[in-house]
Amino acid sequence: MNLSLADAFGKFGAKPYNRLRGLSAVAADGAVVLNCSPALFGHPSKGVLRYEDKLSREAVGSRDTDLLAQHLALARDGALPIRMVITAPVSEKRDGGRCHIRADLIGKVVEFDGDHFIVDFIRLNEKDEGAGRRRK
Repeated sequence: MNLSLADAFGKFGAKPYNRLRGLSAVAADGAVVLNCSPALFGHPSKGVLRYEDKLSREAVGSRDTDLLAQHLALARDGALPIRMVITAPVSEKRDGGRCHIRADLIGKVVEFDGDHFIVDFIRLNEKDEGAGRRRK
């Protein structure tokens, strides 16, 4: 489903600071919603979708970049879950929107040094199954 950026964030109960170019927001449930570019995903291991980027790739000193840095630090320090919004390049815009969400994936900040960051996403059911196995 193609959504506007604001609508995609809204699916997770969040509102980006900039409704056209927002990079992140904190949802009502405390999760951090991250605006992701499809080109920056990788698969480091089975069942893991990795998103890797640098804040310095964005406009330095912009409100959106500053908020993203704050949100990544909050997520890292508080072990907050990350929710994914994927924004297609402007050239791929269709049906009035260019974003979609992956509600079936939940991420965790595995590295953030103030610039470079890595978020690993796994399927919700795999996380739940893994938690169940540990309790046995």
